[in-house]
Amino acid sequence: MQAEKFIIRGYSGEEANRITRPTISYWKDAWRRLKRNPVAMASLAVLVLMAVMVVFGPSFRGMDYVTMNFSTKNKVPDSTFWFGTDNMGRDLFSRIWVGARASILIALVATALKMVVGTVYGAVMAHFGGWVDDLMMRIIEVINSVPSLLVTILIMMVLGNNMFALLVALSITAWCNTARQTRGMIKQLRESEYVYAAEVLGAGPMRVIFKHYVPNMISILILDASTAIPGFIFSEAGLSFLGIGLKAPEISLGVLISMGQQTMDFYPYQLIFPCAVLCVIVMAFNLLGDGLRNALDPRLRQ
Repeated sequence: MQAEKFIIRGYSGEEANRITRPTISYWKDAWRRLKRNPVAMASLAVLVLMAVMVVFGPSFRGMDYVTMNFSTKNKVPDSTFWFGTDNMGRDLFSRIWVGARASILIALVATALKMVVGTVYGAVMAHFGGWVDDLMMRIIEVINSVPSLLVTILIMMVLGNNMFALLVALSITAWCNTARQTRGMIKQLRESEYVYAAEVLGAGPMRVIFKHYVPNMISILILDASTAIPGFIFSEAGLSFLGIGLKAPEISLGVLISMGQQTMDFYPYQLIFPCAVLCVIVMAFNLLGDGLRNALDPRLRQ
């Protein structure tokens, strides 16, 4: 890692290798343990397949998933319409992958915002400490004291039912847990020798945070992101299903599930297929997250 590279300038070649070797072998051991987990590798393969489908799936059949065609409405699945059509005659196969693309994109952006804001906020708290730490912790406690669902509803009411508003609503409180986790980790790293050496050599707070703290927390951040993504996907689907998130004509898995629920008595496939895709994506992310948690656990190193 970059932290080790910074401090080894004063060591001989053999001593430098002894310092950097554990970092390199850590990632090799983690990848080796992950490959030995068949459930995690199967989940990774499913996610790769899903990524291909959300990119190329909507155009795979060449069907129009936007224009209404009442002559083909409510068609059951067949060789022409693999997942059938909705109550306006649009191809459900293409619409599901467009909806999955929107749901995954929202989850990835919300996770990125959560990780960046939470990591920087927690690192600043832990690095400066004292009254800065106390003040910033009180801000987190105030934010966490307000029910997140209430905050989400208020934001959606003010900004409207669009993707930007949904991203703000999902991310505005999610970063607090990442900030607390980052703060706890950096409290431990704060007393490390390479951090002390960097400060003695004149490194500023931002350089210490991004060049020394973050690289040594990368495994924890990966685990946090792997568990946050399925949570955001499910939250988006739930909010859209309840009518709080995205609404038609926007397409997401939650919107499709909400529309399918209205016709489930007569055309259950319109609900079953988007629910099945949602469950597969969320389950694959969760199983891969469990595999990463075991692979990155330093206590399991041989």
